[in-house]
Amino acid sequence: MAAKTVTKAVLTAPTLQFMRDLAQNNNREWFQLNRKRYDAAKAEFVTFVHQVLQQVSAFEPLPNTDAKDCIFRINRDIRFSKDKAPYKLNLAAAIGPGGRHSGRIDYYIHIQPGNESFIGAGMWQPTPEHLAKFRQEIDYNVESLTDIIEAQPFRAYFPEIWGETMKTAPKGYTADHPHIDLLRRKQLFFMHRYTDKEVLKPGFADEITQACQLLKPYCDYLNYLFFEEKDEEITL
Repeated sequence: MAAKTVTKAVLTAPTLQFMRDLAQNNNREWFQLNRKRYDAAKAEFVTFVHQVLQQVSAFEPLPNTDAKDCIFRINRDIRFSKDKAPYKLNLAAAIGPGGRHSGRIDYYIHIQPGNESFIGAGMWQPTPEHLAKFRQEIDYNVESLTDIIEAQPFRAYFPEIWGETMKTAPKGYTADHPHIDLLRRKQLFFMHRYTDKEVLKPGFADEITQACQLLKPYCDYLNYLFFEEKDEEITL
C-alpha cells in the first residue's frame, strides 16, 4: 500500500498581493469590498500556522493550543494613536502555550510583503523586575546566555541583536564592567528576515520550524529566568 502524501501548507502570491493592495488602500470601505480576498488570505495563514504548530510541538509543549489562538487580529488599536489607519499591514502569529496570550517568551511569525517577513523571539518589552533579573544573571553567570546566542548555528541564522540599548551603564553597574554591552540592553531580540520569494516556497513552514528550534534554548533561558525561578521560590 502506497504511503500517503502529506500536503504542505503554503503561503501564495495572492495572499501577499492582498497585503500589498491593503497598504495602498488602508480604509474600511476598500476592506469590505475585498473581504473575500482577506478571508482567503487569513484561511491560508491559519493552515500555515497549524502546520507550524504541529511541527513545533515535537520539541515544544503546546497543550490545548490551536492556530486561531496564535493569530493576531488584523484590526489596529487606534484609540491612542495619531495614525488612524484601521488595519495592520501584516499577518502575524505567536507560537507558544495557549497562543498569543501565553504571557511567556514565544516565537513570533510576521508575514509582510516587501521582504519584511521575519521570525523572531526574545526579550522585547520586559517589566522592570524581569530586566533586573536579566542583568543580575548577566553579572553572575553570563556564560549561560552567551553559550546560547554565540553558538555558531544560532549566530549564523540570527547575526544581529535588535532592540533598545541604554547610552550609559544601568544603575548598580560600572561602565567598565566586562559585560557592559549586554547589561546596557533594555531589549534583546533576535530575528531572521525572509524575502517574498522565500515566503512563497513550499517548504517555508519547515524553515520557520527549524528557526523556532534554533530559538528554543534562548526562549527557555528567558522563560526560566522570568517565570520558573519565581515558581520554584513559591514551591519552596
